[in-house]
Amino acid sequence: MTVKQISVFVENKAGKLAELTDYLQQHEIDMRALSIAESEDFGIVRMIVDDAYKTSCVLKEAGYVSSITPVLAVEMPDKPGSLFQVLRMLGDGGVNLDYMYAFLTKKESTAYMVLRVENNEKAVEILKKNGIHTVCQDAIAKL
Repeated sequence: MTVKQISVFVENKAGKLAELTDYLQQHEIDMRALSIAESEDFGIVRMIVDDAYKTSCVLKEAGYVSSITPVLAVEMPDKPGSLFQVLRMLGDGGVNLDYMYAFLTKKESTAYMVLRVENNEKAVEILKKNGIHTVCQDAIAKL
C-alpha cells in the first residue's frame, strides 16, 4: 500500500518556491506533507497532496518538471520510540531506507512518516506483520 509522492524541480532562487506554492493554492491543491532537498542551482520539492493526478496535470501545464514516486506513509503512535521501532523493524528485515520526512494531521496521538525505501512490498509486509499500518492514497485526502 503506497501513496504517490510528487517531486518537482524548482530553481534555487528567491521567490521560486513561493511561486510554486501560489500556483498550487490557485488550483486548490492541498499539501499533506512537504520536504525540500536543495543544491546550489535547484531544489527538489517532494510532496504528498490530496489529489496526485490533478497536481501532476497542473504542474505539467505550468511547465514544471515533476515525477511521481510510490512511497510509504506509515502511521505510528505519537510517542517516544515509535520511529525507532519502525526503523529497527525495517533494518532487521533488510529494507534500506533512502529518505524520510514527517507530516502532520489533526488526528491526535498519531504520527505519520513518509518513507522512501528500496522495496515497498517487502517493507509493507514487515510493517503489517508487526502491527504497523500504512496509509493508502485515498486515505491521504481524508487526513
